[in-house]
Amino acid sequence: MEAEMGDIREKTQKKSWFDGVKAEFNKIIWMDRKDVIKQTVAVSIVSIILGGIIAMLDFTIQYGIDILVNL
Repeated sequence: MEAEMGDIREKTQKKSWFDGVKAEFNKIIWMDRKDVIKQTVAVSIVSIILGGIIAMLDFTIQYGIDILVNL
């Protein structure tokens, strides 16, 4: 009898949790296709620019260290 009550309580807790997740999920405001495309392009451009900056810094520092090591 005690085990059955624990099972029922556990099932209601899980159902309650999933109901809460579903309620929160329904509150999400999804962006439309146009906004998603704009954000994707912006992130891609910034990533490429930062990648280029990091690559230039890496090559510059590597060149400088090579010069110091070969002195």
